[in-house]
Amino acid sequence: MNELQALDAFASLSQETRLRIVRLLVIAGPDGMPAGAVGNAMGASSSKISFHLSHLERAGLIQSRREARSIIYSAVYPALSGLIEFLMKDCCQGRCDPAADTCTQTCEA
Repeated sequence: MNELQALDAFASLSQETRLRIVRLLVIAGPDGMPAGAVGNAMGASSSKISFHLSHLERAGLIQSRREARSIIYSAVYPALSGLIEFLMKDCCQGRCDPAADTCTQTCEA
């Protein structure tokens, strides 16, 4: 993930409803959730949820697919992992590997 992609993702997540939607879809797993169920969980109108879902999808953090008459949304796990990786890639000036969970040991030594 490059800096522009990270900025777009963070801008998308900087709104409360969108952050809650992403967390909800992460919990839902790869099967995702229908748009209506997302709206019900957020207590928001369908037009408001549609706006937020579109925003998150443009940022590449969620994806949609059609199943019969429903649109199912799910988290894009590689994009979310890429965002965390972007933040951590130069951890401790490159002396540790946060993906291998060695950062804390190296940084504290």
